[in-house]
Amino acid sequence: MAFLRHCFHFIFTFLFLFPSLQLTLSDSGSIGINYGRVADDLPSPAEVVQLLKAQGVTKTKIFDTDATVLSAFSGSGITITVALPNEHLSDAAGSQSFTDTWVQSNIIPYHPNTLIDAIAVGNEVFSDPQNTPFLVPAMKNIYASLVKYDVASSIKVSSPVTLGSLGTSYPSSSGSFKSDLVEPVIKPLLSFLKQTGSYLMVNAYPFFAYTANADVISLDYALFQNNAAVTDPNNGLVYKSLLEAQLDAVFAAMSAVGFKDMKIVVTETGWPSKGDENEIGAGKQNAAVYNGNLVRRVLTGSGTPLRPDEPLNVFIFALFNENQKPGPTSEKNYGLFYPNEAKVYDIQLTLKGLSDRPIMMNVSKIQVVSQQSSGGGDGGQTWCVANGMAGVEKLQKALDYVCDEGGVDCRKIHPGAMCYDPNTLEARASYAFNSYYQKNARGSGTCNFGGAAYVVTQPPKFGNCEFSTGH
Repeated sequence: MAFLRHCFHFIFTFLFLFPSLQLTLSDSGSIGINYGRVADDLPSPAEVVQLLKAQGVTKTKIFDTDATVLSAFSGSGITITVALPNEHLSDAAGSQSFTDTWVQSNIIPYHPNTLIDAIAVGNEVFSDPQNTPFLVPAMKNIYASLVKYDVASSIKVSSPVTLGSLGTSYPSSSGSFKSDLVEPVIKPLLSFLKQTGSYLMVNAYPFFAYTANADVISLDYALFQNNAAVTDPNNGLVYKSLLEAQLDAVFAAMSAVGFKDMKIVVTETGWPSKGDENEIGAGKQNAAVYNGNLVRRVLTGSGTPLRPDEPLNVFIFALFNENQKPGPTSEKNYGLFYPNEAKVYDIQLTLKGLSDRPIMMNVSKIQVVSQQSSGGGDGGQTWCVANGMAGVEKLQKALDYVCDEGGVDCRKIHPGAMCYDPNTLEARASYAFNSYYQKNARGSGTCNFGGAAYVVTQPPKFGNCEFSTGH
């Protein structure tokens, strides 16, 4: 609740009047970052720890168990997901003696001073049919070794799968796994995760879907922008972003094989800041919009339409541009930072950052409102609008507060009044939130409401309603 930080009296008064926001924020999702190291010009692991701390990042994920990295994260307070690489799957599947040694050498010397909270057994294993049969046996042996060394209660075991494991993904409610994977590996995998209290790791990239189908998928839909949305014809659920539709397809696929309560962690998602000519949509602007809106969606929104009460936990790919990654240009340019630690583009990664310096959702360009202009100083005109991705419940609670204890005259959004149309909660809330924001001299923290609103630099347009500026 960054907007409550300026004085104790204001904090106490606001929370007394509006206690529901305390629960809402505590139930929000989390943002972590993948720390890949396929490069020859990266800062040291110790410097990376300081960079993550400076950005307020408390979760990271690596693709091995490098001793230098694990030692650097000791005592940092940053939780870390480690990995057993694909090349070790057959050995891990064939012998618990192997996994005992692996756990004893790569986990026990560091944990719990280094907060290892999960092990990714392999990565996107189904892409190699020869490795697929080894996956679940390897996971079981890893888990048995964790039990043996008495750390299984604090370290989850899972494995990242891609959307390529789905045979059907549209509409989301029809999501299903490929038939040749279901019996041999999907059901055993999900059964293991359920028995051990773990979750399914999912790597989901709307960029791949968009660049391959730009003629039928809206860029706004892929970037969490305002769009016409997609309605699932089977259940009527409305999707405002491609990532949510992708995740719900995975949820539906798990339900179809009898695991309707299985949780998901998005272990990779991101957008490249540069790509080859045929990689439609790759670019710094779109990367900034996607990742900026992703962070806002995760930290201030609810779950997916199919699982609205399930917080989203997401790892952005990736921390750095990695100059030695094979493949197309995009593969080298997913980083939020250059190797010299300069930002590739400027986005916020924490709830406090979103409140202090919100990123605007604008399809034509990304705009960042300075703290001065959003706080009622001498900056340009700014307005406050509702965050449609915050969810109906959060928007309604904030609207009720603004029109009651907040002291805003909301008669203009009553039925038949000038600002009632368009008859949507987002439009009416935007009018009320802006009125509150301007009434309070655009003061710091007066356009947030626990993520239900954000500042814009262009005048909002909802029907014929005029939004005041306070000037």
